[in-house]
Amino acid sequence: MYDVPFLPRNYFVPYVWKSKRQAYMFIISAAVIEDAVATTQFCCDLEMCKGACCTLEGGRGAPLEDDEVMEIQKAYPIVKRYLDEQNIRTIETAGFVDGAPGDFATRCIDNRECVFVYRENGIARCSFERAYLGGEIDWRKPLSCHLFPLRVRHFGRDFLRYETIDECAGGRTRGREQEIALSDFLREPLERKYGGAWYEKFRAYCAQKAAQQTHPIPEETEMNNKNTVLIR
Repeated sequence: MYDVPFLPRNYFVPYVWKSKRQAYMFIISAAVIEDAVATTQFCCDLEMCKGACCTLEGGRGAPLEDDEVMEIQKAYPIVKRYLDEQNIRTIETAGFVDGAPGDFATRCIDNRECVFVYRENGIARCSFERAYLGGEIDWRKPLSCHLFPLRVRHFGRDFLRYETIDECAGGRTRGREQEIALSDFLREPLERKYGGAWYEKFRAYCAQKAAQQTHPIPEETEMNNKNTVLIR
């Protein structure tokens, strides 16, 4: 028997995110996933968005897992060389994170730009990722950044929602034109968070869902309630 708790009948994404958008859900192990994730095509287009996800207005930077605070602390002396003076001054006077355990985020400048952003040819880029790709550190960047445009919220289990913002219009266009599924584009961060076995179950459901473009019940699944598919 699949070990998931009962979800209320008519369980929609709005219950979690206070959104008016109504959505079907599917469950794989500890994650409840919005059905749109299975059928969306997406691939980041930095030339179009200019790294907008690193500079979104809102007052807080990237949400962090508690153990990522230590990763940032270890990486900072290395990535510091890539940052502007204003970023360094903000970090060294106000700290590189705000919040409390269970609710940490990177600090922002002027309620927008993450303090770990640097700019290259007009594009906002992540200093952690630059150091990682250069072999200087072994931690790539906050998982929440790696997973974007998926957002994860924790309510006893993980709830994954595809976030649609105007700044990502180029990524949606590129995904459609190149026929790149969001589930494929995010393979690395999803495996990083949930592991390879979880991802293979997730990918199998996404592939069937995208092919049918309906609301199927895949083989070895059952309906938990009217709007939730459980993947065995």
